[in-house]
Amino acid sequence: MTAEIWFQDEARVGHKGSLSYMWAPVGSRPAMVRDNCHDTDYLFGAICPARAVGAAVITPAADTECMNLHLAEISEQIAPGANAVVICDGAGWHQTGGALTAPANIVLQHLPSYVPELNPMENVWDYLRGNKLSARVWNNYDAILQACPGAWNWFVADTDRIGSIGTRQWATVSE
Repeated sequence: MTAEIWFQDEARVGHKGSLSYMWAPVGSRPAMVRDNCHDTDYLFGAICPARAVGAAVITPAADTECMNLHLAEISEQIAPGANAVVICDGAGWHQTGGALTAPANIVLQHLPSYVPELNPMENVWDYLRGNKLSARVWNNYDAILQACPGAWNWFVADTDRIGSIGTRQWATVSE
């Protein structure tokens, strides 16, 4: 049986978004568009750098029920006959023992507290915000809902990018 390493995290997408860096001539301060409304969605995403694949779900909230949906989606993307170690942070909805139920082919591994730099999904969110999900004013909630799959599908179509952003030397499986 083979093992896969997956990295998982979720990102809030929508109004009240953060500003990302942009290129501009030295000494200039260009204005960047920023929305001030309050509609949001959550993009639960995971990548397996070794296979250069990803799995995502879009939800209206970040909670245990949504995490269960995401784990089910990851489970379907794992190679047949393989098991996966899904590395995630310590959010309350990532904790087993309550309503969170991991599929049989998934084992959750939590990162230590206060080290988001260990999770390459943080870099994925930075990349998506810098290229697809930032500097926008959303017309309505449906516009946010439609932008998320477009951004995610654009990202996972670039398999080289998944490998370059997601590969961590300490998180490899060797025979």
